[in-house]
Amino acid sequence: MNKEKFYITTPIYYVNGEPHIGSAYTTIAADVLARFHRMKGEEVFFLTGTDEHGTKIAQAAQEQNITPQEFVDIISSKYQMAWDVLDISNDDFIRTTSSKHKDLVKFFVTKLKEVGAIYEGEYEGLYCVGCEKFLTEKELVNGECPDHKKRPELIKEKNYFFNLKKYLPEVEKRIDSGEIKILPEKIKKEVLGLFKQGLNDFSVTREKVKWGIEVPFDSSQVVYVWADALLNYITALGYGSKDDLLFRKFWPANIHLMAKEIIKFHAIFWPAMLLAVGEELPKTIFAHGFFTVDGQKMSKSLGNAIDPMELVKQFGSDATRFLLLSQFPFGSDGDVKVGNFAIQYNSDLANGIGNLTSRVLSMAEKYFPANDGSHAKGGQGASGGLVPERDSELAEPVKIIWQEFEKAMESFEVDKVIEAIKKLNGLCDSYVEDNKPWQLAKDDQEKLAKVIYNLLEALRHLGVMLYPVMPQASQKILESLGKGDFTSIKLSDLQNWGRLQSGTKVVKVDALFPRMQ
Repeated sequence: MNKEKFYITTPIYYVNGEPHIGSAYTTIAADVLARFHRMKGEEVFFLTGTDEHGTKIAQAAQEQNITPQEFVDIISSKYQMAWDVLDISNDDFIRTTSSKHKDLVKFFVTKLKEVGAIYEGEYEGLYCVGCEKFLTEKELVNGECPDHKKRPELIKEKNYFFNLKKYLPEVEKRIDSGEIKILPEKIKKEVLGLFKQGLNDFSVTREKVKWGIEVPFDSSQVVYVWADALLNYITALGYGSKDDLLFRKFWPANIHLMAKEIIKFHAIFWPAMLLAVGEELPKTIFAHGFFTVDGQKMSKSLGNAIDPMELVKQFGSDATRFLLLSQFPFGSDGDVKVGNFAIQYNSDLANGIGNLTSRVLSMAEKYFPANDGSHAKGGQGASGGLVPERDSELAEPVKIIWQEFEKAMESFEVDKVIEAIKKLNGLCDSYVEDNKPWQLAKDDQEKLAKVIYNLLEALRHLGVMLYPVMPQASQKILESLGKGDFTSIKLSDLQNWGRLQSGTKVVKVDALFPRMQ
């Protein structure tokens, strides 16, 4: 039986700057979804990477007195290091300066020419180097680019243009019908509004740019950085090469995930380019919102473009993932309250998940001690506790929380995934307070056994639920319960109540989230 496949991508990040919490936010969200779909037993391909061509890169390299390739090598390695530290489980990391990508971009552009989708023309327009794109007069504010506060350059050059108008009706039809899902719904409405404003054919090549992929049929041209970047989603899979097994297996993408400032390129230009060469279109394009940091727009000049590596040093990778994704509804604009991270860390993680884990395992050891390690089914040694006889008092409420968790995952609402985790944590805390195991230990051993079993089994469910968001804490919790091999078991089986067998040895763990002072 063939496995379901799931192909998820982040945008490839432009290497004019180092990783910050904006790029980390998108990548962590994609990682949560990729891990969830792997848990479901699907075959997942998760792609991220760096976008490394264009005028801006050449200028930045010149300022540092190094070659463009040396410059992009340095910055791209910082992205790869950051994603490693954040436990990003990507299957590939594509770089647009790789020979494979460059060769396949040339193949695609040649195909566009062969099918008559591009034509030669002359372009005169206002070009913002910071955006690496042409702007119209109506997009300017007081004659300046609204993002970079600079007057764009007037450029006149020969380009090859993509015949966008030819494909617009079909792209609009597929978006309107939902064949290409654009999410959230408000972004779909914005995209459909762009068709009514009138969209012009766009340049796929540039004449006066040196740092880029040379057009195979015209050495005076390089592929425009945006066209070059969009193609990463298929070149990484080997599209157009002899080794295209991954492309045949995983394309079309199940979801392209990005911030909304690049939605036009992904929702309109990219599908049109694919239509031109007769390839399938991505299934879902999800654009999350913009965010401020402690109420201010994130920028280098304000000094609040926060390095995710610094957050990891302070809070650890699991907590950084949790804190970034739990700030506001995924897909909406919002404010990342970095100033409150320590308070939230203590309340949700140290006093929440960490305290519950420590409390439950300590009670198991205290009330049902494994005095002789030989009696236990899991672990070695004399310390620890034994799982009492099975009971299912919490089975139904935990099942309902799992339904909420899965619904949130399937609709890409990662903030609601975290809400489900917190809800399960709260359920266990309330169960402890309602049943008072310390009192039962004095007068009702039978009820105590049931309560401790429910808490240990609910803790197992919490450990499983944590895995996509906080993989390290998840692993530690499940290992403490003798269930550290859980990643080889399908999620539908892990969700069954009662997998924790009576007599299994459980052991305490060091504080998962030491309280911050």
